[in-house]
Amino acid sequence: MNNFFKLQERGTTVKTEALAGFTTFMTMVYIVVVNPAILSSVGIPFEQVFMATIFAAVIGSLIMGLLANYPIAIAPGMGLNAYFVSVVAINGVSYQTVLGAVFLAGLLFIILTFTPFREMLLRAIPASVKYGITAGIGLFIAFIGLRMSGIVVPNEETFVTLGDLTTPNAGLTIAGLFITLILLVRNVKGALFIGMLITAIAGYFLQYLPFEGLVSTPPAPVFFDADIAGVFTNGLYIVVIAFLLVTLFDTTGTMIGVAEQANLTKNGVFPRAKQALAADAFATTAGAAMGTSPSTAYIESSSGVASGGRTGLTAIVVAILFLLTMFFSPLVGAIAGLPAITAPVLIIVGSFMMAGLSKITWTKLDEAFPAFAILLTMPLTSSIATGIAVGFITYPFLKLVSGKWREAHPIIYFFGIVFILQLVFFPAH
Repeated sequence: MNNFFKLQERGTTVKTEALAGFTTFMTMVYIVVVNPAILSSVGIPFEQVFMATIFAAVIGSLIMGLLANYPIAIAPGMGLNAYFVSVVAINGVSYQTVLGAVFLAGLLFIILTFTPFREMLLRAIPASVKYGITAGIGLFIAFIGLRMSGIVVPNEETFVTLGDLTTPNAGLTIAGLFITLILLVRNVKGALFIGMLITAIAGYFLQYLPFEGLVSTPPAPVFFDADIAGVFTNGLYIVVIAFLLVTLFDTTGTMIGVAEQANLTKNGVFPRAKQALAADAFATTAGAAMGTSPSTAYIESSSGVASGGRTGLTAIVVAILFLLTMFFSPLVGAIAGLPAITAPVLIIVGSFMMAGLSKITWTKLDEAFPAFAILLTMPLTSSIATGIAVGFITYPFLKLVSGKWREAHPIIYFFGIVFILQLVFFPAH
């Protein structure tokens, strides 16, 4: 195992990887409850989405762990499920037809994965944009933690404002945050996981974490429910392209961010990119066949990296735990129903992901502003893909007008134009 995953080479152990996998799982397990809740609103049976979500996460994370050896977990993505629902509502088509669109997008993903295109894209992304993506994702997940805990809430005049800190969820989140921070500054091993465990125990004794049983029989999975013919009948070609592009840049940006955080890139190069990028492609295709929206690399993987995860063993642990959740749906539902358990981890990991900003030359506007634009856009639009789009537009533009156009790879100019057209004519809502 040591030789296969290169544990010693990356300065980690089986115990550390297992703890990292458990930490990542705990921060992203909400998806097995939230995803079915969202997609069932357009008619997909809750149990079907529940099982499809689990199988997509297992398939994607196993491929990531075994073939790419990265501590990055895969599962159906938030945001993409909301877009899925909007496609059904706006186009008036069946959910099976939209699953067909996702399935076709997944097949295109697989084809692109085995061409030099996606790997070339990774190599072409400038360092300042990569660091901006990493930090932008950090701000984004920290904002998610603040929002899900109720520490910040919507406000008509200022969009967001400070919430009521005396509510059980906000109060327990703040307590969990300070407990975890104390453990971290005291250099306690596994501080993030221990912090979650203490918060969960406190939530249980305060009666914020009710259990309605622990174990149940898994629902029967559906192995193919996509209407591919309906995609062509209803002319949903733009929908297929939208799923493809959003997932492509969402997962690429996340992989770069997590790999940079784990110091697994070499001179800006992302080793074994083809194997890593195959994980979300196959997970998306399999998930669509069974009944869920596209899969993507999870930003919550950064919590496992922060706990010491450095190899694919972390992702395999995540896959095993997801597989077990089909038997523990009542327990999973209870944990996912109390955001205070995972919100502190998301907030703290957000701060960890700011480190790369120190490597940006802030005195050079043509390097600094694209990173700043990404930082600003990701959390304010709640979209990793939109933040990446803004970075891809501003970077080549500034290089062009400053007379340094050769410093940007031709593919960056190409996607800058593509993203301008997408934001103007096909904006995400």
